[in-house]
Amino acid sequence: MRILILGGTGEARELAGRLVDIGHFVMTSLAGRTREPSLPKGELRVGKFGGVPGLVGTLTMMKFDRLVDATHPYAGLMSINAVAAAQRTGIPLVRYMRPGWEEPEGAGWRHVPSLEAAAEALPSGATVLVTSGHEGLPALLARNDCRFVVRLIEPPETDLPRHAKLILGRPPYTVASETALLTREAITHLVTKNSGGAQTAAKLEAARATGAEVIMVARPVYGPAVEVGSVDEAVAAVVG
Repeated sequence: MRILILGGTGEARELAGRLVDIGHFVMTSLAGRTREPSLPKGELRVGKFGGVPGLVGTLTMMKFDRLVDATHPYAGLMSINAVAAAQRTGIPLVRYMRPGWEEPEGAGWRHVPSLEAAAEALPSGATVLVTSGHEGLPALLARNDCRFVVRLIEPPETDLPRHAKLILGRPPYTVASETALLTREAITHLVTKNSGGAQTAAKLEAARATGAEVIMVARPVYGPAVEVGSVDEAVAAVVG
């Protein structure tokens, strides 16, 4: 079987390795945003497809039998394009959607639909740790009555404004290190997406320990696909 994986996550790498090990041809596509990504087994493709037409062309010309969306839960346009390409080609789409974080009882998270809504929810004078990635930063940083600590894996293309501090880091993080960060920077609010997974969950425990309010941005809703929540289920859905 010939399988195209839209990757960029640890689960995508694990899935590619398992499918290669059982004898399938696997190509993983990476967006190319991370400078030194961990590489999966199998073939590799780096860069944009050129929208839905480009993805359709790749699927048809290379005669793929399956398309797997194993991108970040907030990949947005890529996941939307995957649905459209699968519908146009008739190639089955399997979507790996990492289970989201569940709010502990009494944690008091504030749930918002977008980063724009998160920006509106911040009180004047807040000191905010932002772990929501590159996209949507302008909406938050427009709040020049707040102070921001922005943590990214890769530096942004443009400098941050004076009321924002950049921290570069790569998960996994520990509760101890996250608590130390929130305490050192006197963080009052944490803005994050509900990405799920263990590698970045420590910040939520640290926020509760330090009293920082969590502003949680909801996940987008994508179109039809066979959606699974574990790598085992993904393997079964792809080859079953």
